[in-house]
Amino acid sequence: MNRIIEKEFFSENVVRLEIEAPRIAKARRAGHFVIVKVGDTGERIPLTIAAADPVKGTITLVIQRVGVSSRRITELEVGDELTDLVGPLGEATHIEKVGTVLACGGGVGVAPLLPIVEALKKAGNRVVTILAARNKDLIILEEQMAKYSDELIIMTDDGSYGKKGLVTDGMKEVMEREKVDQSVIIGPAIMMKFAALTTKAYDVPTVASLNTIMVDGTGMCGACRITVGGKTKFVCVDGPEFDAHQVDFDEMLLRLNGYKEIEKSAENEYLKTKENK
Repeated sequence: MNRIIEKEFFSENVVRLEIEAPRIAKARRAGHFVIVKVGDTGERIPLTIAAADPVKGTITLVIQRVGVSSRRITELEVGDELTDLVGPLGEATHIEKVGTVLACGGGVGVAPLLPIVEALKKAGNRVVTILAARNKDLIILEEQMAKYSDELIIMTDDGSYGKKGLVTDGMKEVMEREKVDQSVIIGPAIMMKFAALTTKAYDVPTVASLNTIMVDGTGMCGACRITVGGKTKFVCVDGPEFDAHQVDFDEMLLRLNGYKEIEKSAENEYLKTKENK
């Protein structure tokens, strides 16, 4: 079984779990994800591997509470075990030395960005990293990102930490002052849409990780179907990373919004049930 050996709250709704998974820890590469299930009748949900320690035999997941299943996982404590943990899945990030890379993470998207930044730095690239969030309390993994970044820029919507502004403001500042050879963006879909439009204006090749749209994680449900360059792709088996300038983000946003009411209703029922116990 896969036992939780460490638990840390980054904020009220963002939790880091370190989990025993020796075989996954050895096979995992940047960009890979796992399928997690809590309880025999629980939902199977995909989560990107934020870090792995092959020596300890552990992987790290960073989870935001956005529904019933993510709540159930984050309510587990040290010593508890996940019912199922399957992986590594998905296509690993293509890593090579390209020159200067602009890595941009929004909110919890910083977690899957961390192993990519680490791999890019170890491949010999100059890495400029931008972490963005609504406020200071939502900035995560700053110290870990700094370790593998030649420069780390913090952007907050309200100016409570770092520079005031959106991630795109920081991106423009970097691309106007120096040549950027590649960009990697991970975060909320709306953030990735405008980040991709920003790098396209500067003619910078850009990769986006679309893990937020995955549901089943094995290509069976079809919920993560997207259009890339006019062709249909499935994020979980063809990705999760794609050429951001080819992704139809408007279609992706419509698909994501289609689940919101159902997810919110299920979460409300779950919380009511807990209160009545």
